[in-house]
Amino acid sequence: MSGRPRLARVVGLTAGLAMAAGSLVVVPASGAVDTALAAYYNQKVDWAACVAGTPPPGWPPEEWEKQFAGLECATIVVPMNYKKPSDGDLTVAISRRKAADPAHRQGVLLLNPGGPGGEGLTMPNWMQEEKIAGPYDLIGFDPRGTGRSTALECELPPTDSIFETRPTDAQIKQIAADAEATEKGCAAGGGGIRKYISTANTARDMDVIRGVLAEKKINFFGYSYGTYLGAVYGSLFPGQLNRSVLDSSMHPDWLYYEQAKEVSMSAKENFEALAAWMAERDSIYHFGKTPAAVTAYLNDVRAKVAKRPVAWPLPGGGSDVDGPFFDIILGGSGYRPMWDLSAELIGLIRDAANAPAGKKPALSADAGKALNVLYGKIKQTYQGVFQAVSCEAVWSKDPKGYEEQMRLFREKYPYGPGAMQAGPTNCGYAKWSPQEKLVDLKRKGYPVGLVIGAEFDPSTQYDGSPAMASALNNQLISVSDEGSHGQYGSNACATQKINDYLIKGILPGSRTVCAGAPRPDVPADGTAGASAAKKPAGSLADRAAEVVAEGKLNRRY
Repeated sequence: MSGRPRLARVVGLTAGLAMAAGSLVVVPASGAVDTALAAYYNQKVDWAACVAGTPPPGWPPEEWEKQFAGLECATIVVPMNYKKPSDGDLTVAISRRKAADPAHRQGVLLLNPGGPGGEGLTMPNWMQEEKIAGPYDLIGFDPRGTGRSTALECELPPTDSIFETRPTDAQIKQIAADAEATEKGCAAGGGGIRKYISTANTARDMDVIRGVLAEKKINFFGYSYGTYLGAVYGSLFPGQLNRSVLDSSMHPDWLYYEQAKEVSMSAKENFEALAAWMAERDSIYHFGKTPAAVTAYLNDVRAKVAKRPVAWPLPGGGSDVDGPFFDIILGGSGYRPMWDLSAELIGLIRDAANAPAGKKPALSADAGKALNVLYGKIKQTYQGVFQAVSCEAVWSKDPKGYEEQMRLFREKYPYGPGAMQAGPTNCGYAKWSPQEKLVDLKRKGYPVGLVIGAEFDPSTQYDGSPAMASALNNQLISVSDEGSHGQYGSNACATQKINDYLIKGILPGSRTVCAGAPRPDVPADGTAGASAAKKPAGSLADRAAEVVAEGKLNRRY
């Protein structure tokens, strides 16, 4: 998930944190509650069928209704400031899908999709076909500041922020100015609640959810940033946490800025792997016979589309393919099974870019639909939770340091979001201070959990998962040669081990490796069958939709 307010066509960016000691209210394992908080823990929950409401732009009404079908919803009240509850209250929207096998019910499983800023109200329906839906009540919630909970908003800056993966020095200055404008808008729109939107307070809200559900303990499943949220909950409320799964973990020792930069570094790793694969199949894709030749060739294509963008063929469907968008495609094609489709789309962009002078380069409608499915489009939205929560870590106020990093990244790590990940965010200009220090992560008082990490993860770089497993003394499941984000429900091996743990209590080995999804069955040049190799049948758009429908492209936050 990106901290840049208008970018939504990049595989999600999440962020890591440096840890320091500090907590406010901890509810003892005995169930005793601080007097000032007792009313929150003891409030009555009025469940009712979820109402889907008006679908967001781009959602067909019938598809939006499916997101909420079979779910119960409720709203609870939590203190804005846990240190001083009398300061006022916020609301948190929660959802429930009751255990499909009530005879073997094992309690509640709280779910979080990541972010910070990800809405989780419909998450129980994401999981309804998985085995964990049998013994667990699946509980979703919109964290404070998001969705149907009390909202945190930012005022829109007066001008659109630029997005440039390989910015000039002048654009680097503009990116910094955009970040400052973002902070001014968030400060203006944040009202009195912004400084209380934090990971620790969201974890405290989770414990209030536990209390109002009358559960002694919760189980937790978090993706991406949700892994950090789960680790914080366990550190603050060890007596109230049972089993925990942290899928695609953040690094516990990286600041948000360091985690952000890793996104572009991972994008380069994924591009290099794709370039090597395409070089071995030059007779099919014609990009070059060595990784270096492929890289040089595609950088030349990038220069062409930067100067003369390829027209988007669908009205309202997305942006023209310019230089930054081409970098997004090159760095965002990490998931191995889609490499053949990515190579074909890159080839079509190449062909369009080579259109004769005087003729505007354009894609076919089929190619445009496929790109739209795989890489999305820029959406204008301004929920301000990312801009608040990411400021709970320390950010440099030195603009020169960001400038130096952006110059480095535009040369060395230009793929995916490129140098944008090395630039300043609003936090470099924030004039407010967090209400408390970051939580000291530890696992003391709750059972061993699972951490899952994928090699070449494009959003939370793989090193974060073994680091989190070590910090919490948890078991680690690694998925090899796997360029996707979020493994439960998509990788059969990891899914089985997670099910065994959550349902049967069976732990995998301390360090376990699962194979990633296979690469496309396209013979390399010089191997048997290479001369007869053909491109897959079917439209590009249909093949792209199949990738997404089968869970091959996991776009969690």
